[in-house]
Amino acid sequence: MKTNYEIRYAAHPEDVKQYDTARLRRDFLIETLFADDEVNMVYSMYDRMVVAGAKPVKEELPLEAIDPLKSKFFTSRREVGVFNVGGSGKVKIGDKTYTLGYKEALYIGAGDREVAFSSDSADSPALFYINSTPAHTAYPTTKITKQDAEQAHMGSLEMSNERTINKLMVNQVLKTCQLQMGMTELAPGSVWNTMPAHVHSRRMEAYFYFELPEDQAVCHFMGEPTETRHIWMGNHQAVLSPEWSIHSAAATHNYTFIWGMGGENLDYGDQDFFAIKELR
Repeated sequence: MKTNYEIRYAAHPEDVKQYDTARLRRDFLIETLFADDEVNMVYSMYDRMVVAGAKPVKEELPLEAIDPLKSKFFTSRREVGVFNVGGSGKVKIGDKTYTLGYKEALYIGAGDREVAFSSDSADSPALFYINSTPAHTAYPTTKITKQDAEQAHMGSLEMSNERTINKLMVNQVLKTCQLQMGMTELAPGSVWNTMPAHVHSRRMEAYFYFELPEDQAVCHFMGEPTETRHIWMGNHQAVLSPEWSIHSAAATHNYTFIWGMGGENLDYGDQDFFAIKELR
């Protein structure tokens, strides 16, 4: 097995205005999350969030404490959210094991213990998408499914944005320190998400896109509302969204995305909206 990681430093919005396409992609796009028997991580300076992917095929993959954490265990001072977007798999936490099916999630509270990922079948490996933020309190590890989620049905087919927002890791469902995660599913024929666009200066966010055909693409929009930029993305890719940036997308096909947030508060509705006509 192998664990790869890189550090992404925070950027000032005035500087980002000058970035070309290559620089935008290098600083914000996470292109490779899943590789056979590897754990791939990005340690972001935006609220110290770690965005990672684990694909166990022939091996059990430990969630290793990478050097920037300066701790013996990855979870010593961190909480973790895990979504399985592949075949059935297991997450072993100390002496307990949790089975996750497709689109099922697991919240892992902070504490000194080993975490490891495995697949039930090498022919259909699990794909574990992971977000992690610093934690000051240990809350119970909890498995969450869509049946447990707080759901919101929004948009319409006429506006190309009919979607269901599944809030799995929010304070209405379970206790966390600062991590919030959920999954938004777009209906066939709908391609737009998160419109009208918003920012939340109290929190950063990461988006992970999946259920997108390999020959299709998502155009993710970021930047200040009056100074937007775009990043073309593919299936199983993620993007970092600073607290000053909008985060929205349109695609050539409907898709599903997982959103994860970390920051100052747990108020999902703490958002500053901008009218569509205000965007530039």
